[in-house]
Amino acid sequence: ASGGMATVHFGRLVSAGGVSRTVGIKRLHAHLARDPEFVKMFLDEARIAARIRHPNVVPVLDVVNTEGEIFLVMEYVAGESLALLARAVRDRGERIPFPVAAALVVGVLRGLHAAHEATDERGQPLCIVHRDVSPQNVLVGRDGDAHLLDFGVAKAEGQLQTTREGRIKGKVGYMPPEQARGGEVTRAVDIYAAGVVLWELSTGERLFAGDNDAIVLERVLFGEIAAPSSKGAPAELDEVVMRALGKAPESRFSTAREMARAIEAAIDVASGAEVTEWLETQAGALLEE
Repeated sequence: ASGGMATVHFGRLVSAGGVSRTVGIKRLHAHLARDPEFVKMFLDEARIAARIRHPNVVPVLDVVNTEGEIFLVMEYVAGESLALLARAVRDRGERIPFPVAAALVVGVLRGLHAAHEATDERGQPLCIVHRDVSPQNVLVGRDGDAHLLDFGVAKAEGQLQTTREGRIKGKVGYMPPEQARGGEVTRAVDIYAAGVVLWELSTGERLFAGDNDAIVLERVLFGEIAAPSSKGAPAELDEVVMRALGKAPESRFSTAREMARAIEAAIDVASGAEVTEWLETQAGALLEE
C-alpha cells in the first residue's frame, strides 16, 4: 500500500543464523528521504517509538538509513484496519457489537498509556503523544487485540508541517479543541481522540461529519456532542464517553489507563477469543488471502 509519506511492503527479516520472520517495511518516499530536516525528525521520532514495548503497540524493530533510502522495519500484524472494518459494518447498516467495540478501545488505551509513560535509557519521561489516534491507525489482529500504529511518525510529520506551513497535522475529526487551535499537546489529546473512537464505534456514526475540514473543524470547536445512548448505545457508556470528550483537557481522564478501567467497569468487554471470532466473520476470506 502507498500513502502520502511512505509505501508499505511485506518483508522477511533474516538473522545471521538463518532464522526468519515476516515483517512490515515502511519505506519513505524518495523525495522525503532527500529532505535532511524531515529525515532527522523521522529518525529521531522512530527511535523514540522503539522505546515503547507493549502488546497493543506495533513495535519498530529497526530503522535503516542507507544509500538514500530510509525505512522502518516493523512487526507484522495479521489483521485488518479498524477503519475498514467499521466502514464495512456501517455500510451494511449494522454496528460493531458493543463488547467488541469496548475491547478494542480498551486495547488502544492500554497501548497509549504505555507510550505516555515511556522513558529513555536513564528513566527520564519521553512525553510521547500520538496526536493521530483514529481507526485508520488501529489494526485489529487475529490475536483478538487492537494494535496501535504510527507512534512518533505522525508526530514527526506534524512538526515538519507546523514549521513550514504553520499548520497542525492530524485528522480534524479526532482532534480536541486545544489541538485544533494550535494549543499545547498533552496526553489529554490522545484520551479525547480515544473518546471519539469509542463514540463512533458504539453509535455506528461519525461524530464530527462534514463535506470538508472547515465544516468539521467548526463542529469540533463549537458543536454539541450527543450522549451515545441517544444513538442507541448502552447508557452505561455515556459517563465514560462524555468525560473523555470534555472540552477542557483537565476535565478528561487523567490517564489512558484510568479511562480503560472505567470502560471495563461500565460494560462487559469481549475476550480476545470473541474479538477474533468477530474479526473472522467480518474479514476471514481477506485475511486468508
